[in-house]
Amino acid sequence: MSQRPTKSIFVTGTDTDVGKTYVCNLLLQQLNQQGQRAIGYKPIAAGAQLTQSGLRNDDALILQRASAGEPAYDVINPICYEAAIAPHIAAKIQGEQITTAQLNHWWQGRLAGYDIEIVEGAGGWRLPINDKQWLSEFVVSQQLDVILVVGMKLGCLNHALLTVEAIKNDGLNIIGWVANQLAQPMSHYQTNLDYLIDQIEAPLLGEVTTNQVVTLQHPVFDLSLI
Repeated sequence: MSQRPTKSIFVTGTDTDVGKTYVCNLLLQQLNQQGQRAIGYKPIAAGAQLTQSGLRNDDALILQRASAGEPAYDVINPICYEAAIAPHIAAKIQGEQITTAQLNHWWQGRLAGYDIEIVEGAGGWRLPINDKQWLSEFVVSQQLDVILVVGMKLGCLNHALLTVEAIKNDGLNIIGWVANQLAQPMSHYQTNLDYLIDQIEAPLLGEVTTNQVVTLQHPVFDLSLI
């Protein structure tokens, strides 16, 4: 068996639908194109289609295709629910419960042989996985480095600063953040971006735009900061 990866990174967002999967996909493509063997995980997904092969979540499928060697789907997304609702509610409807112990057990048995692991969260930093635990507790238990995706829209300054504060209070290292210009252009985008650059004590890894096709012929992210 190969040595464990040298770097594991958890990607969270200021909210749901701020482009976490979009950023993870671009990161995986860029890392693999630059010769690093990278894999993307989506531990928990809610919102899936029932196929002949079982439940399949669109975001997890994107990460599967972008990962080196295109691992089996269940490796990428071990916990999946059909209903597009909060995962802890979807689990409760199914008579199940997601726990940090369950996630830690999955993490210990994950694939070896990768240089970098990108783990995409669900929702924001304090996503509940049951009535008493958050997904962030799994990240803390494994001491993963964090990348924050900021959906650049009205209200993002408050969301970004509160998320950064919560991550730091949990004792984790934010290795960088990404500004994602969403489908609706943000008024005074540059002014808001400059404010966040000044306030967030972590480097801006790059700017992306969800509503445009991004070519990887030129680097999207400054990987030297990761």
